[in-house]
Amino acid sequence: MLRLENVSAGYGAVTALHNVDITVEEGEVAALIGSNGAGKSTALRTISGLVRPTAGKIEFRGEAITDLSPEQIVERGIIHVPEGRHVFPRLSVHQNLTVGAYSPRARAKKNETRERVFELFPRLYERRLQLAGSLSGGEQQMLAFGRAMMAQPVLLMLDEPSLGLAPIMVEEVARAIDYFRTIGVTVLLVEQNAELALDLATRGYVIETGCIVLADSSERLLENPKVWASYLGEQDWEFEAAGHDPDRTVVSDLPVNKGV
Repeated sequence: MLRLENVSAGYGAVTALHNVDITVEEGEVAALIGSNGAGKSTALRTISGLVRPTAGKIEFRGEAITDLSPEQIVERGIIHVPEGRHVFPRLSVHQNLTVGAYSPRARAKKNETRERVFELFPRLYERRLQLAGSLSGGEQQMLAFGRAMMAQPVLLMLDEPSLGLAPIMVEEVARAIDYFRTIGVTVLLVEQNAELALDLATRGYVIETGCIVLADSSERLLENPKVWASYLGEQDWEFEAAGHDPDRTVVSDLPVNKGV
């Protein structure tokens, strides 16, 4: 469905992505994990058209979208929920949801979709007349998800949806992402919480300093000692004690780009 081939991008003279290859198949949840500043958010912003690639090609459903405007990309069903939620604080919950249904396709189904949002997030129904700025961080994240649902996404890109949330709200985030998968929405998930991301995903990519250094199934990435040591809090000696070689790199059929 989505394919990035040798994509480089950045800000002015600073290159944030180096020859990145990413593939997301229709109906799957794919995770992009890495540390702060690794290029995760830049990758999503480049797909959304908010950052222009300096090299490479981006395709969505077989169509080149590299040179399209953000508005044209949204019209094709690519919806980006940025880090920090960015709800409209002076609009009510109901009004925020209505704003999400801005395309003709989405407006035609807005009442039906809003009912589905309230079924998935009953707390939003309870607060439907409340100003979004008065909601808790977790409630604002639910509203950001609901607004994305109103846009009728084909591909939903989520940037750090669990950031700063209490554990109970992280569970709500996981439930929502699983719901998107069950209704056929393809998800590209950026998360610093690598264990959460890989638990939810079927495919994962590890990005470091703007380069994809590892690509594999989420199951195999969860078993990879280097991924554990770098992103999941374990130490190499623990894997050695269990009979694992910390220097072993998982071999995958998925594309891996290891340098500039």
